[in-house]
Amino acid sequence: MGFDLRQVVAGILTLTMFVMLIHMIKRDHFDSVQDKTFPGTDDATYETVKMDATHVTKNIGLWKGDTDELKPCWVKPSGDEVEQTEGFVTFSLTNGPEYHISQIADAVIVARSLGATLVVPDIRGSNPGDKRNFEDIYDIGVFTKSMEGVVKVTKELPTQVTTNKIAAVKVPNRVTEDYIARHVEPIYRSKGNVRLATYFPSINMRKSGKKGDTDSIACLAMYGSLELQPEMHNLVDSMVERLRTLSRKSNGQFIAVDLRVEMLNKKGCQGNDDSDGEKSCFNPQEIAMFLRKIGIDKDTTIYVTQSRWDDSLDSLKEFFPKTYTKESIMPADKKAKFLDSGDSELENVIDFYISTESDVFVPAISGLLYANVAGKRIGSGKTQILVPSEISDSSASASSFLSPYISKKNHFAYSCYC
Repeated sequence: MGFDLRQVVAGILTLTMFVMLIHMIKRDHFDSVQDKTFPGTDDATYETVKMDATHVTKNIGLWKGDTDELKPCWVKPSGDEVEQTEGFVTFSLTNGPEYHISQIADAVIVARSLGATLVVPDIRGSNPGDKRNFEDIYDIGVFTKSMEGVVKVTKELPTQVTTNKIAAVKVPNRVTEDYIARHVEPIYRSKGNVRLATYFPSINMRKSGKKGDTDSIACLAMYGSLELQPEMHNLVDSMVERLRTLSRKSNGQFIAVDLRVEMLNKKGCQGNDDSDGEKSCFNPQEIAMFLRKIGIDKDTTIYVTQSRWDDSLDSLKEFFPKTYTKESIMPADKKAKFLDSGDSELENVIDFYISTESDVFVPAISGLLYANVAGKRIGSGKTQILVPSEISDSSASASSFLSPYISKKNHFAYSCYC
């Protein structure tokens, strides 16, 4: 019986295609498991895949916490409740954005209590003569609009008000009505105008025992009055977007670590209001070990607030190669103004707002930046804030290190959002 050559060829081709199809289906199924379940294991052995699966399982919980966005629940006070006086309250924003949030709240509370007109503050850096206008960093339109009905605001003092007509007054952070009545109002009545300077007897951002009359004003001032001006806002957004682009293996999610090498040896790196005197500052190597032991994958993108690379960061980069500072992710056309000028104030602003936008925040240094970044994050629902600790075991659960501000809901911001 003869064979048709064309039928034989067609049969062979059909069989070949069938075998290839089976192979492709099998490979696609394996690739989908490898790519989606075990990211970053393209060339991994079976044992490596098992190890990375453990990291991924831990990270599922790590990245949670930014879905339940809270709503402002403070009530904007009415201007009719305060008798307007003729004097002015002036002040400056100093020491960086973590201080600005607290300083603006105290000034608004004092001005409203006195019935005085609040003068839009200037911004002063750490060096003498380092002075800039409010609108160089913040949106002045947003600020003045937020204050409508709360306090009267003016951009500048009238020319007839000279400096010798203004009395300097210090007030503690989170100033109370009682303190204002006893220590500020008599001076204001006598001189007619006051210049405030907020001091910080302690870093206390916990909720007060009972809600006071000034809480709504403080909430509005801290979380509803300060927004970055457009250029600063766009710069921070572009840097956050760059970090998300670099984080494709973790679905665009990244960790921000407040780690400034120059701060580690300072006196302030001792004692911690949140951990009752425990270690409050962690160096790069300690942070690397902490992140590793709570299961952070080596491919995770990490942003550190250190402006320029320091050799001490090498130990962090050894464990987490995708570790970046401002200089490596800032657009080239912005570096002259925001990085190379040596203006630490602008650099601090960038750090603060990137820290509020990250998926996870790790404060390697305890202090006001940690406290006020936490407040901003609570309002936006980004509650994944992990406080470092020395871990003796080889591994630990990330949830065990959630900030007490979050786990106990004892941050002042929980008085403002619900």
